[in-house]
Amino acid sequence: MTTNEIMTDLEAIDTRSLVDKVEMNLIDFFIKKELVPGDVIPREIELAQAMGVSRTVIRESLNRLKTMGLIESIKHKGTLIKSPDLAGILQKSMIPNILNAQSLKDAFELRLVLEVGMADLVVKRVTDQDIEELSEIVKNEISPSADALFNVDYEIKFHGKLYEITGNETLKGFQNLLLPVFQYVYSSGLINKKTPDRKYVSHKGLVEVLKERDAGMFRKAMRRHLQNHFNRIF
Repeated sequence: MTTNEIMTDLEAIDTRSLVDKVEMNLIDFFIKKELVPGDVIPREIELAQAMGVSRTVIRESLNRLKTMGLIESIKHKGTLIKSPDLAGILQKSMIPNILNAQSLKDAFELRLVLEVGMADLVVKRVTDQDIEELSEIVKNEISPSADALFNVDYEIKFHGKLYEITGNETLKGFQNLLLPVFQYVYSSGLINKKTPDRKYVSHKGLVEVLKERDAGMFRKAMRRHLQNHFNRIF
């Protein structure tokens, strides 16, 4: 039997489980050492020696952690702990055209829940200038018929401004994450279900309620604004 014939019977060793273990051990190490964003972690060669694995395994594990946003490499400094961008991490997998119908529906529901729930932040942090900007956004909006979906362009501009008003960077990140999904759900017909509810609060109506600076009123108005959407998914 020739060497080549012998080689064809050999299978590559699957090291994925080893990489998984190293990845978890590294995260464990970061936690036990109480490392915080900006702290430098040991070099590849030091980690490989300490853990008894090859640098290739260490490198692959570190690359995974970089993809997760837990670490970053900076020239002349080394590899540092990083505070992950939660919305950014999710955004990498939130590709509307390849998500199944249930995942799109889940994302759509998440956005509805967020927008009802953030009423207190909006009311607490809204300024007169913000209200002027919201009024400007909706001044030429034509209210849809009772069972129609709201115009997507107005949804993006108006609701995007509400997320901005919260001042919460994570919420703003989620808004950027969910808008493409929201738009895809519209265009795909996934929520093209007619609804018997004909009493909703328009964007213009929301602005008027917001002027009262009452979180309870605004929360109810937002829930009413989204009522037809809720009816479509139930």
